[in-house]
Amino acid sequence: MPLLGAIEAGGTKFVVAVADVNDPDTVIARKSFPTLDGPATINQVINFFDQFPDIAAIGIAAFGPIDINPQSHTYGYVLDTPKRGWSGYDFLGAMKAWRDIPYYWTTDVNGAGWSEYVSGAAKDVENVVYLTVGTGIGAGIIQHGQLLSGNSHPEAGHIMMRKHPKDQYAGHCPFHGDRCLEGLASGPAIEERWHESAKSLPDDHLAWEIEAEYLAQALVTYTTILRPDRIVFGGGVPHREILLPMVRESFAQQLADYLPVGQLDKYIVHVDHGDNAGVLGCFYLAKSLLVY
Repeated sequence: MPLLGAIEAGGTKFVVAVADVNDPDTVIARKSFPTLDGPATINQVINFFDQFPDIAAIGIAAFGPIDINPQSHTYGYVLDTPKRGWSGYDFLGAMKAWRDIPYYWTTDVNGAGWSEYVSGAAKDVENVVYLTVGTGIGAGIIQHGQLLSGNSHPEAGHIMMRKHPKDQYAGHCPFHGDRCLEGLASGPAIEERWHESAKSLPDDHLAWEIEAEYLAQALVTYTTILRPDRIVFGGGVPHREILLPMVRESFAQQLADYLPVGQLDKYIVHVDHGDNAGVLGCFYLAKSLLVY
């Protein structure tokens, strides 16, 4: 029985899994473990997949930045990253050295976004922005059924922002400080600013007004440039139910009826697949490499 493999490669933990090629929505086996350095982590990945000799293809959705340009001499590598032991690591090359099968190599947000496009919150549209807001902020962008990439993958978490007038925070991003979306609105930015995690802040805290304004500002930018049919939110921060209604309200104010986007509770939505989004996306992308 041919199998599909999934590697959801996060900066904090790795999730590896297998599924039947004819039923990629059902996980047969799954394991997670903390992310160590490159060689040590990939050794654990290989130990897991060694149990399954019939794997036909593997989807890899990795934390970045990574090189996804097949014409580049560092294609398949993790590029400069603060994650210790990963900068310049040939992730894809290590997997190919283990077993030379087809691999779909992409970013973590592309993997999760693809699952929402195929069978989740965006399954009925063709143009999607999947935005994750957690330890970092990133976007998987799908246009006319294709993952968007240019010279490399988008870095939508590092667009420049206008600061909220009530916000005195210096910013979390080591590159842009308080000038980019990730520096102002990621989970660590919230915790550093308020000395409390997003999970524990009360609903009436000023934090949510500021967070909603920043996320809405970003969505206006994505909307005017990309004109998606739907924007899907994933990651830990949007788990707070107070947030998305406030984002929609701020988005409407900032867009100011400039473009038609339809009903906002259908345009700006929560992820459907939750914590399974990355693994499912890897299965779907791996299956797309196989020809029957």
